[in-house]
Amino acid sequence: MSGLPLVLLFTAMTFIAWGAYGPTLHHGSSALSHDSLRAFVGVGLAYFLVAIVIPLSILRTKSEAGRWTLGGTLYSLVAGAVGALGALGIILALGYGGEAVFVMPVVFGFAPVVNTLVSALISGTYSQFRPIFLAAIATVALGAVGVLTFRNPVATAESSKATSQVTQDGAQVDGTGAEGNQSAKPSSDSAEKNAQDDSSKASAQEKLAAGLKKAKNMLGVVLSIIMAAVCWGSYGPMLHLGQGKMGGRRLRPFTCVGVSYFLIAVLAPLILIYGRTEDLGHWTAVGMLWSFLAGVAGAVGALGVILAFNAGGKPHYVMPLVFGFAPVINTFISLSEKGTWHLVQPLFWVSLIVVIAGAVTVLITAPKVAPKPAH
Repeated sequence: MSGLPLVLLFTAMTFIAWGAYGPTLHHGSSALSHDSLRAFVGVGLAYFLVAIVIPLSILRTKSEAGRWTLGGTLYSLVAGAVGALGALGIILALGYGGEAVFVMPVVFGFAPVVNTLVSALISGTYSQFRPIFLAAIATVALGAVGVLTFRNPVATAESSKATSQVTQDGAQVDGTGAEGNQSAKPSSDSAEKNAQDDSSKASAQEKLAAGLKKAKNMLGVVLSIIMAAVCWGSYGPMLHLGQGKMGGRRLRPFTCVGVSYFLIAVLAPLILIYGRTEDLGHWTAVGMLWSFLAGVAGAVGALGVILAFNAGGKPHYVMPLVFGFAPVINTFISLSEKGTWHLVQPLFWVSLIVVIAGAVTVLITAPKVAPKPAH
């Protein structure tokens, strides 16, 4: 393929941009009191500028080959919608307490599997599945689970430290209360026993509530990751279809992606933010700036995918390359920011390598679309 160098260049442009998306968005969400909806608005505003205002301005001043078509517009809008919902999945996973250092690799581990399955469904190549391809899918899933299991222990250490601090604070409060009780000198052993029973019951209820909250957050992280992986895995095939139906051009499908992001990531969140009964966060300039930069990274990555397709790339190998190497960029950025390279467990790196190897194997062994017979 004469355009292969360009395909690889634009593919690299995408996985670098999307690799930086998670850590950048995490900064924005944290500065917005972990309010996922507000962070999502920042992402949507960036898409509005980069994927709507700029492309439409270019189209008005400089015409582009191709044309607007109903089918191309619909598929491109769907691509933008699943892209936006995938971004929302990432935001929700981070909001539930997931760390970017393992959320993003797991999403990028499963997304190429979804991408290949959707591509095969569209092209009708399921009959070409080989055992090594199915084994590659299992390898990606196994590696992703390993990344989740052997993630950076910093989060665990911080959680344990916080738990220890809470325990110490509770012990201090109990000690103060004990002194007060000693000075009060209860009139009977029965009253003291009842107080101890009440304290034990309250402690048990607190532990139960904490356990339920932890389980709820873990479930939220898992479901959000699945949502992101399924949506982002469907993004490439939908966008490729939309681009093809518009004459293989760049700006028109990119604009449609921006429109979907604006509707899902700006209008809908604003309605929900000002329609809910309690305010879960507040707007901050720093938070919106970081969220906006994350949106810019996401939009640049989306443009990279379109450019790669325009240069002759196909979803069945462009997207696995993106999803295989983006977590490497993500991990390098996250660990460099925290300065925690020395704390990373070896099995984390092994699992990350397994994810990448599985994604590359999916790329190599994926069903290929047979060329149409000449008439």
